[in-house]
Amino acid sequence: MIDIENQIITAVMNALGESVDVKSDLTQIPSFFPCVYVVEADNYTYTRSADSGSNENHVNVMYEVQCYTNDASGKKSACKALFASVDEVFLNLGFERTTKTNVIQNDATIYRMIGRYQAVVSADNIIYRR
Repeated sequence: MIDIENQIITAVMNALGESVDVKSDLTQIPSFFPCVYVVEADNYTYTRSADSGSNENHVNVMYEVQCYTNDASGKKSACKALFASVDEVFLNLGFERTTKTNVIQNDATIYRMIGRYQAVVSADNIIYRR
C-alpha cells in the first residue's frame, strides 16, 4: 500500500509551526487551540495503472483537514487564515481542493472549517493532480 500520510502531516506541521496543534487522529473537540486535524480519509488503488501482477503503482488519496480556533474576537478570520496556510501546503504538494466548508459548532466559542483534498500518488511518492 502506498502511504504518504507522515509526509503530509510533517509538511503541514513545518508550515504552521509549534503554535498550532497538528494531529492525525480525530477527537470530538480539540484540547488545544488553534488545532488542525489532517486525516487520510480515503486511499484506494488507481486501477488505470495496475499491472498484470496486481501491483499497486498509484493510489487515489483524499485528505480531510479540519481547522479549529477559539479566539475571543476574530475567531472566524483566525480560522480562515489558518485554513489558508494549510491550503497552500496541499496545493504546493500537488493536491486539488475539492471542498471547503464552514461548520456550525454547538459551542459558539469555537470556529471550525473543513476542507478536502485529492490527488493520485505513485509508488515513488510522486503526487499528481487528478
